[in-house]
Amino acid sequence: MNRNPFIRFLAALLLLLRFLKAVVVSGFQTVAVIVRGSLGTRTPPPAAYVRVHFAPMSEAGAALLGCMVTLTPGTTTLDIDMERRELLLHVLDASDPEGVVRGIREDFEPGLIALFGRKLK
Repeated sequence: MNRNPFIRFLAALLLLLRFLKAVVVSGFQTVAVIVRGSLGTRTPPPAAYVRVHFAPMSEAGAALLGCMVTLTPGTTTLDIDMERRELLLHVLDASDPEGVVRGIREDFEPGLIALFGRKLK
């Protein structure tokens, strides 16, 4: 965790921008899934439960990660396991679960680690 207030501010700002981008992109993707599924002839993509291992961070950081994932359309955090450092998610479109995990790691984790990161014990 970085103690420099300016660096922390920049990390928080970048995290916010990445989160807003993820919300907009996921919103369009979710609408596309709903429209495709409602056309009648196409089958909707599979929904699934996905476990996401997250980087070492405080409970507050993990809770914020869970909230950010839930606020992103198409995903819901069902459980946060601090011992295993895992989120259990319900994903509306699980046709690319690795992409969901990659998006969380690339968009949310760097900023959260800068703000709430911990060293492994």
